Amino acid sequence: MMFSTRAEYGVRVMVDLARRDSDDPVPLAEIAEHEGLPLAYLEHLVARLRRAGLVDSRRGAHGGYLLSRAPELITMAEVVEALEGAIAPIECISSDPDGTMHCVRELDPQRVCTTKLLWTRVRGSIVDTLERTTLAELVPQPQLIELESMTPNKPVAA
Repeated sequence: MMFSTRAEYGVRVMVDLARRDSDDPVPLAEIAEHEGLPLAYLEHLVARLRRAGLVDSRRGAHGGYLLSRAPELITMAEVVEALEGAIAPIECISSDPDGTMHCVRELDPQRVCTTKLLWTRVRGSIVDTLERTTLAELVPQPQLIELESMTPNKPVAA
């Protein structure tokens, strides 16, 4: 399964906002330049993120976007679903709000989907990973990067 550029670019926007760790809104043009992404496309993506309640926007001379809540409280499942819609590894599988999985091939009670178990497990693994991963985990920690670069190389034991 491949996620589209909506998910890739949207996650990059969210990480960029989180790494700034500021209450000041960030102009989308600044994010586009920093990430090397097309501004017009990002405008479309942040509209989805805003509708999902993941980012807030401020208008005016010092306007821009900021996270609606702490990065520790935003899961990648929320971000990806806001950008991509329901997560399904194959078109024929869908889920109800209660989590029940359905296969369109099983609309006829006489038919059984022989691969439904596989695709249900694949979807479950993907969703579980996205739900367990927070935005905060994706933000590079400058102090750790600094410490690693300052640690002298240790000789390798023979």
